[in-house]
Order: sequence, then structure tokens, then C-alpha cells
Amino acid sequence: MARGKALITGASSGIGEALARQFAEKGFDLIITARRESRLQDLAEALENGGDLGGDVKVQIVACDLSTTTGMDYLLDAIDPSSIDVLVNNAGVAYPGTFPEQNFEDIASLLSLNITALTRLIHAILPSMIEKGAGRIMNVASVASFQPVPSMSVYAASKAFVLSLTESLSEELKGSGVSTTALCPGITKTDLLENLQGAQIPPFMMSTSKEVAREGYEALMNKEVIRIPGIANQAAVTWAKHQPRWLVRGLGGLAARFKPN
Repeated sequence: MARGKALITGASSGIGEALARQFAEKGFDLIITARRESRLQDLAEALENGGDLGGDVKVQIVACDLSTTTGMDYLLDAIDPSSIDVLVNNAGVAYPGTFPEQNFEDIASLLSLNITALTRLIHAILPSMIEKGAGRIMNVASVASFQPVPSMSVYAASKAFVLSLTESLSEELKGSGVSTTALCPGITKTDLLENLQGAQIPPFMMSTSKEVAREGYEALMNKEVIRIPGIANQAAVTWAKHQPRWLVRGLGGLAARFKPN
């Protein structure tokens, strides 16, 4: 794909930051958005001379909270949808705990960011891509898309929505020149993982953000509909697909009840 412009949400850290670096290395101009403006500014300064196709990579930052209607309005007012060649919906949040334990304001915020913001951005940008006959959309889902995850039930359900929407759009858009890809990482070393007490997870079970971003970019350029980074994650998803749902559900519940010392 020739150099163009990519919009990446949740770009201030983790997989989003790694994806921004990946696209900049390939010569894409960027629009990066997240809540933390200072992090976006630091990243923009680091990337603006990072293209490999000659000349400078241009980076526009838009600091806003996409979990709010005001934040979404602000982003859409700040961009020209027709200028965007690649949309990367990476922004997302997760909160641990059983459903009744969780604060409903947190649940509503999760649904707004993980589902509503992603869907609204696609709906705003997709018509221009169809008109041009070219475009790529990457939605960052999760291996949690494929099965229920007790104690992270709303998060897993939101990512199941992302996966289902991506697959459905891939069929609707056949012949249009626009492709959709669901990137479904497993456990990844990010700020989000730290917030979920990821220190309890052995390092060998985790991917790095850079590894996930590289696989995501490759899958997007190859127009793959689903990419699950890592052989272990692929094996786990494949195993779960061939087991009775009651067994997968029960094992998830058992894991959720286990509390390491």
C-alpha cells in the first residue's frame, strides 16, 4: 500500500503507541489520539522524522476522551474523514471484578469506548473509503473475543462485538476495495495489563506491544480478516473452538475463582 494517512486511537501507550511507530516507519502520516496530550506530543516529536520513504512523517495529535460524546465530537471535528486511508481502532479499557461488584459508571464508560466510539468512527470514515475504492480498517479485539471471561465479563463481551462487527463488515465490503481486520492479541505487556495486576503473569506468557503491532500491520496489509498473534494464543483459541461451551465456560469460572498467594 502506498504511503497515506492513518488514524490511530489510544496511541499514547502500549499497542497503540507501537502501532503508531510501525506505521511511521513505513512512511505513513499519522493522526494520533488519546486522553494524555503530553504523551501524544512526546510521541509525535519522536516520529516526525521516522518515515522510511523519504521526507518527514507528519503527525497530528488530537487529545480527547473517546468514551464521551464530547470527545468523539471533538475528534470528528478535528479530522477530514476523506483524508484517512487507514483507521486503527485501538482505544479500549478493561476493569476487573465480577459484574455486580463493578461500578456502573465504569461499565458505561467501557461500553462507550470499546463499542460506541469504535462503531461511530467506522461509520464516519467508511463512506469516504468506499467512495475512493480503497481503505483499510483495523479493530483491536482480543483473544477474549472468542469465549466468555468470568470476572472480566463486560470487557470480553465488548471484544466479542468488535470481532463480530469486523467479520460482518469484511463480507459486506467485498469488492469495494476496503478491508477490515480484527487484531486479537492475548496477554500483552501494556499499562492496561499493569492495571489488571499483570505482574502475577509469568513473563514467558506475554507478548510485547511491538510484536503485536508488527503482526497487526502485516495482517492489515495482507487484508487478513483475523490475526491472533502468538502460537500459544492461536492454539488456545483453536482448542476452545472444539470444546463444549459449558467446558470452556466452566474452566473460565474456575480460573476466575483461583486467587494466587
